[in-house]
Parts: sequence; C-alpha cells; structure tokens
Amino acid sequence: MFLDYYNFEPLLAGIHAALCGVMPEWAALTLEGLAVGVAIMLMYAVLAVVLIYMERKVCAAFQCRIGPNRVGGKGGLLQVPADVLKILTKEIISLNRADRFLYNLAPFLVILASILTFSCLPWNKGAEILHMNIGIFFVLAASSIGVLGILLAGWSSNSKYTLIGAVRSGAMIISYEVSIGISVLTMVVLCGAMDIQTIVAGQADGWNIFKGHIPAVAAFVVYLIAGNAEANRGPFDLAEAEQELTAGYHTEYSGMHFGFFYLAEYLNLFITAGIAATLFLGGWMPLHVAGLDGFNAVMDYIPGFVWFLGKTFVIVFLLMWIRWTYPRLRIDQVLTLEWKYLMPTSLVILLLMTVCKVCGLTF
Repeated sequence: MFLDYYNFEPLLAGIHAALCGVMPEWAALTLEGLAVGVAIMLMYAVLAVVLIYMERKVCAAFQCRIGPNRVGGKGGLLQVPADVLKILTKEIISLNRADRFLYNLAPFLVILASILTFSCLPWNKGAEILHMNIGIFFVLAASSIGVLGILLAGWSSNSKYTLIGAVRSGAMIISYEVSIGISVLTMVVLCGAMDIQTIVAGQADGWNIFKGHIPAVAAFVVYLIAGNAEANRGPFDLAEAEQELTAGYHTEYSGMHFGFFYLAEYLNLFITAGIAATLFLGGWMPLHVAGLDGFNAVMDYIPGFVWFLGKTFVIVFLLMWIRWTYPRLRIDQVLTLEWKYLMPTSLVILLLMTVCKVCGLTF
C-alpha cells in the first residue's frame, strides 16, 4: 500500500486560493502561468548542463580518459557553464541563399516540441505541469513536431550536407515513431488508461515491468532502442555523421540557433528516459516488495520526485552506455532494423499483452 507523504496538490491548491484572495482569478492564473514558465525554463537549462557534463564524464570513462578536469577544479564542474556562456556570445550568421524565415523558424520548432513533451513528465503527485486525460497521446503528438524543425533546417539552409542529414533524420524518426507508439500502446493496454497520473497511480502495487510479465519487459527493450533512435543518439546518429556530413542538418547554424538543437538533443534524451521510467518503472512510485512492510514503509519516506529522477538518470546512463559501446550503423541497417525486426516484434508484443489482459494473466 502506497502512503502518500509528498502530495503537492494541497500545496498548489493553497497557493492558488491565497492568490485568488488578493487578486482576480484571471490575474492569479496569469501569474501562475508565468511562474510555471520560468520554472520550466530553469529546469530545462539546469538539466541540460547536468546531462552534458554527465555525457562527457561517461564518455571519458568508457574511453579510459579523464574528461573535463580544468575549468572549475579537477572535476571540471564549470566547463559546461563556460561553454554555455561562450555559445551565448557567438554571432548568429545569416546565409545569403537560405530561406530566411524557415531557417530561423526551424530551431524554435525543435525546442518547442521538446518543451511541450518535457512539460508532460510526472515529477511527483500533483507536480505534472500539463495534465490531461489523454496525456500519452499528447506526448506522442507533441514529440512529432520536432521532425518538422529538422526537415526545415536541412532544406532551408541550401546545403547538400544539411539536406542529406535532414532526410536521414526524418526517415529515421518517422520510422521509429511506429515502434515507440506501439510500445507505449502496449502499456496503455496494460494500464487501461492514457492519463499519465493514472498510469503512475496504477503502479502503486507494482511497477508495470513486473506486472506485465515478458511482454512488458520486451516492450521496454523495444522502447529503449526506438527511443534512442528517435533522439538521434548513437549508434543511430546518422543524421550527424561527422565523417560524411560535418554536423548534418544543423551544419549551417551558429550561436544560439545551434545551441537550441544541441539543447533539444540532450533534453530529448532525458524525456525518452523519463517516459520509460513513467510507463515501465512506476514513475514517482517507490519500490515495494510484497511481505516486507518495514522496507516498504522506509521507501515511502523518499519523495516521489527523487524516485522519478533516480529512475530517469539510471535509464539515461544506460542509453549513454549504449552510445559509447556500439559503432554507428549505416542508414540501410537502421531502417532494416525498424521495419523488419522492431515493428513486427512490437506488434507481436502488443498482441500478447492484449491476450494477457483479456485472460487476466497480468498482476
């Protein structure tokens, strides 16, 4: 039985009531919206810095070297903030033969898709920024906007490198969205809901990866592979193959425009891991073991957002491990993996989960 010690709903309701007591409701809602927007941007920026630093250290460990170790002491803690400051001061170069409007619009579409999806992550009970009864459907729809920005960036830059990178990325993202959607639908079948908070609450007596037996474990593996590909992460980073395409679809971008693409890539990694933690590993729900009441009571005292961040960063480390272990695949191998193997496998998994649910074989 999950004991809810850290429910944010009463706190937020009290803040809203206090604001409505001193100002009109529309003003209170406006002020709350501004505060939430600032909070999102701060979390977005802080997590990006943490993930970039983590990536550099993990990469260094796998390659038997030290990583950042100069700026900010032996640990290099200030290296990433220094890089952020540098990119903020870089000039944004205008291309002569580019489609100016689409060229400038593309990075904002990529960052918009990332922020919308990021806002749906359930950090704690009562701490989901965008909450709706079709939350999973909205996540899939919002994440699909990003590919439009990538395609526009590649085409509007008027460069063969950016165009080839955009075509590769578009083909790969659109392809792997099929497997991601089917894996997510498998969990929707298991939970019987598309509301993200309902999905998390349904895992109070056990995480979905345990309740769904083998189909849930298989769907988790398929989701991780497809999610890694959709985030343009190695070994699926064909769109940014440096040896062939310099920087791929964002070759012609500089300054903060390039920073938007760079930022979105790392936050998409976090979002992919966060959704996996939500659907398969209980989200902000603690770990409970049947029969160990004392252990379960101790687990309940750990705040939900700590559980969510812990699970998410474990999956982030796993995805980084995959990136720095396997070599980059060819584009034909990437698409063959999806259409010949992952997509048929995910369909079989969905069928098995449906049968298990109908026959009452799930916990």
